[in-house]
Amino acid sequence: MGLFDFLSKKKPEEGGAATPPKKVPPKDLARLARLAGDKMAQNYDRQEAIEELGRMGTGVAAEALLRRFSFTMEPSITDQEEKEAAAEGIVNAGAEAIEPIRKYCARAESVTWPLKILRRIVPADQLTDELLALLDEFDTEYLRNPEPKIQLISVLEEHVSDDVRTAVEPFLTDVNETVRFHAVVTVFAMGDPRSVPALVDALRQEESLRIRIRIATGLAAKGWSIPADSTEACRGTLPPGFSLDGDRVRAG
Repeated sequence: MGLFDFLSKKKPEEGGAATPPKKVPPKDLARLARLAGDKMAQNYDRQEAIEELGRMGTGVAAEALLRRFSFTMEPSITDQEEKEAAAEGIVNAGAEAIEPIRKYCARAESVTWPLKILRRIVPADQLTDELLALLDEFDTEYLRNPEPKIQLISVLEEHVSDDVRTAVEPFLTDVNETVRFHAVVTVFAMGDPRSVPALVDALRQEESLRIRIRIATGLAAKGWSIPADSTEACRGTLPPGFSLDGDRVRAG
């Protein structure tokens, strides 16, 4: 199951009458927001707050509901149910939820749920641009928590385009090994031989054997030609089990 598969079956019905947002006094909104994002609150109170916020259908309510994704709790069934309810409430806010999601993703420990929600809110022809805008907030330097970057790069694997290719290629030399690995996977998923120089350069710099093998395996499988000015660099850095036959990488 892909990252976006969950919840995609419950897209809002088109053509139906929109439910008017429920107006709530600011004092009550603040209380509901606090409860929805409080791991230590009573389950009943937190769940009631999530339901109330979900019925509002506003950007402010969506911002409050996003707090529920900042923690996990036991039992896992309750955690999942509350997050599903929060996601539905955010979707109910429609386009008003996009900016709160952007702000949340900029500081989140994980963006798995926000990315699921974005798929339901943002039109398909605009989703790639939205994901790239989120990725643009990151560079290749050290991050205490690289998970959001990893999740974004992994999701972009499904969005084949030249824009994605050029946006992800710099992460081939990211400080974090896992980021680099997923960047390699996503770059190969774009299926564009123009990535060969970046891949060979990454191979030349790479210390991780698993990533060197992944690059070499991809180059061999694609059968892409290695430019003449990169053949020596490629030949000298291929992992065991791979060789350069003319201008092509061969396995075995």
